[in-house]
Amino acid sequence: MLLWIARFLARLPLSWLQALGGTLGKLALALSGDFRGKSQTNLRQAGLYDRALMRRAADHSGQAVAETALLWFGARERIERLIRVENGELLREALGQRRGVVLLTAHVGSFEAAALGSARFGPITVLYKPPRLAAVRALVESGRAAPDVHPVPTTAAGVRGLLRALKRGESIGVLPDQVPSDGDGEWAPFFGRPAYTMTLPARLARLTGAQVLMAHGERLPGAAGWVVRYERLPEAPSPVVINQAMEATIRRMPEQYFWGYNRYKTPPGVVAPEAQTGRAA
Repeated sequence: MLLWIARFLARLPLSWLQALGGTLGKLALALSGDFRGKSQTNLRQAGLYDRALMRRAADHSGQAVAETALLWFGARERIERLIRVENGELLREALGQRRGVVLLTAHVGSFEAAALGSARFGPITVLYKPPRLAAVRALVESGRAAPDVHPVPTTAAGVRGLLRALKRGESIGVLPDQVPSDGDGEWAPFFGRPAYTMTLPARLARLTGAQVLMAHGERLPGAAGWVVRYERLPEAPSPVVINQAMEATIRRMPEQYFWGYNRYKTPPGVVAPEAQTGRAA
C-alpha cells in the first residue's frame, strides 16, 4: 500500500508535492508539541529564532518528505532535468585520485537530491538508518536503490560496505548530523552546545586516504528543483570541523534545515558532557 501511494505521488507535478508537503509541515508545527518544541529550542540555540523562520522551516521540512516520492520513484529523465550541479569539478577531481570520496550531507535541503546528483559522477554508496517498521523499511530500501546509488544500513556490515566502496575509488554519502551510537562519536560544539557527532568520516578518511567534501542539495524556489553544491573542508574532518562546516551551510539557508530533529540527544550508553564534567571535578 505504501509503495503504491509513493508511486502515485511520484507522478504528480513537483509544485503539487511541495504544496502538499508544506501544508503537512505547517500542520505538524501547529499540532505537534514535540516538533514545535524542538524547533524552537534548536533555533534559539543557534541564535536564529523567529516565528516566521520557524514556519518557513516547517514548510520546507514537509516539502522534503513529500518530494522524496518523486526522487525515489519518479522517471529518471524527469529527475535529471530537476537537479542541477554546481562545483562538480571538486567531486570529479577527487574521484580522479582513485582513493574514494566521503560526501557529508547534513539534514538541510534535499539530501536525496544530493545523492542522485552525485551519482552522475559514478556509483555512490549511502549510509542510512533503517526504519523500525518493516513496511516503511521496505519502502526506503526500494526507493533509495536507484541506478548507481547503493544504500547500506548503519550496521557493522554497512560500514564495511562503505569501506569497500572507498577502496574501489567510489563515493560514499553520510549524514554527519545523524546522532551516532555509543562509541561511534564524540561530543563537539554545534551552534555553541555539545552534540554527539560521528567520528566515522575521519576514520574512513584515515584508512583509505579518501578526500572529504561537503555536499548539499538546495531546494530552488518556484518548484524549479534542486541545485547540488560541493565544498572542501578547511582541514581534517574532525567532529569539530564537521560541525563548523554544517553551521556555515545552515546559516546560508536556515529555512531549509530540519530544526525539528533531535540533534542534541544523548544515545544510550553515552555519558552526557555535563556528567563528564562533574566526574572530572
